[in-house]
Amino acid sequence: MAVACFYFDFAAEKEQSPASMLGAVLKQVVSGLEEIPEEIAQAYKDHKKVIDGRGVQFADIVSMLHTASKNPTFICIDALDECVAGYRAKVLDSLNLVLQRSPGTRIFVTGRPQIQAEVEKRLSGRVVTIRIAPRRDDIISYLHNRLGEDTKPGAMDSSLKADILKKIPEDISEM
Repeated sequence: MAVACFYFDFAAEKEQSPASMLGAVLKQVVSGLEEIPEEIAQAYKDHKKVIDGRGVQFADIVSMLHTASKNPTFICIDALDECVAGYRAKVLDSLNLVLQRSPGTRIFVTGRPQIQAEVEKRLSGRVVTIRIAPRRDDIISYLHNRLGEDTKPGAMDSSLKADILKKIPEDISEM
């Protein structure tokens, strides 16, 4: 069994192209295999010989991910909503191809509700949605703990603390 994870970070959007994202997932899946499939080993050897700096093509990465996912494979993609919108379609379409070709593969995706329709459309109905929302009491408890750890307790008066304890739980509940 293989498990691979990838976290999208809006601050690194230029570096997180579909090829780099799926390449990182492929690397994790391959590292868990007992034996590297010949197709992947050959692609690595061929890539090392390239002088002009041409990397492995995106379609080849998707194909290798399919090859590496013969055993049960779990791919976790966190914060997909932070993926560049233009990249997100390509990532989801590629993951859909992997799902079609590798029936033992399961994909777990997290993201804000605004991308749900796109995920459902691009993964061709292979989606189960679970809505997770923080409980107001948990948020307030967390804030109390964090405010209690304040290294400069005199910098904040009770009115500001009350505003924080009122406003933040309201804003977070809308996410």
